[in-house]
Amino acid sequence: MTGSSPSIASKTARGVGRPTDLRFVLPVLAFVALVVALAWGLMVDPKVLPSTLIGKRVPPFDLRTVKGRSFGLSSSDLTGEVSLVNVFASWCTACRAEHPLFMQLKATGSVAIHGLNYKDLPDNAAKWLDTLGDPYTRTGADRDGRVAIDWGVYGVPETFVITKDGRIAHKHIGPLTDKDLASTILPMVERLRKQ
Repeated sequence: MTGSSPSIASKTARGVGRPTDLRFVLPVLAFVALVVALAWGLMVDPKVLPSTLIGKRVPPFDLRTVKGRSFGLSSSDLTGEVSLVNVFASWCTACRAEHPLFMQLKATGSVAIHGLNYKDLPDNAAKWLDTLGDPYTRTGADRDGRVAIDWGVYGVPETFVITKDGRIAHKHIGPLTDKDLASTILPMVERLRKQ
């Protein structure tokens, strides 16, 4: 009987058992890679997404005025003083949450704030600002979202700190909080004013 069936050693030597091993190993390796990728994604702070525009000039743009406002917004308006540019929309719930902070900043005169209204209907944007208050010195209507794309906007709200010479110094993703203002934004504004 030993001559009729090959031994395990001869099967392995001929490679008969190897495809079976790979069928089990490849799914395990794929699963491990997926777990590692998901774990890394959970550890990354979504507010800390890299921006290739930090330190670079504001992309050139010229936006018309949001309905009911006096001044539109263009890249040439973002020179001469340290300022904030807030990307917002009337349909954005998180924008509504941060809006009182911008109204407080306007009341104290801490820093000039400009608004970039993202993919909004003119009547909705006007009603939103008329109802909640308008903290912006200038507000541009980015109806098709092209300017936001040039700025590297991932979604609303986002806020940018702009230097006196029109460069992007900082990008904050998500709604601003009192803590963000006190620990990051306002100290940065003060440092940039002294430069």
